[in-house]
Amino acid sequence: MTIPLILVVAVAENGVIGRDNQLLWRIKTDLGRFRRLTMGKPMIMGRKTFQSIGKPLPGRETIVLTRDADFAADGVHVVHTWDEAVAKGAKLAAEMGANSIAVAGGAEIYALALPQVQSIFLTKVHVAPEGDAVFPDFDRSRFSETRREDHPKGPDDEHPFTFIDLERRP
Repeated sequence: MTIPLILVVAVAENGVIGRDNQLLWRIKTDLGRFRRLTMGKPMIMGRKTFQSIGKPLPGRETIVLTRDADFAADGVHVVHTWDEAVAKGAKLAAEMGANSIAVAGGAEIYALALPQVQSIFLTKVHVAPEGDAVFPDFDRSRFSETRREDHPKGPDDEHPFTFIDLERRP
């Protein structure tokens, strides 16, 4: 049995997901969702995304996919190909008793993952900032929307946003 890949992402109205390797908004509600969706799971992310976070996140196993043969960081699993990342994720998921492997960015990693992901947990942030990282286009018709939840701007959330859950069609 293959362990499903889930993709977790926050995307602005214009497709932007970051600039200068940073998030462009503070939305505490979304960070909580990210934590709930990834806790107890292996997470695949690119080197730049990992470096922007600065450390392995507690309660998860971090797999860093990088072309840099010399990259190393304490507490993470370093891999150099997408297939290697997925295989390491499957092995770790089995060891952890996880029901999925989370893909946590950035744009290049999302592009590699999209053809294989079972579920997309999308946070649509209702703002259109300038940015240099954009979520890749994908065939939305291959997915069914299973949940949508609107949230207003609030004391801990800089912008209004919508949680959208998508499942790959059979």
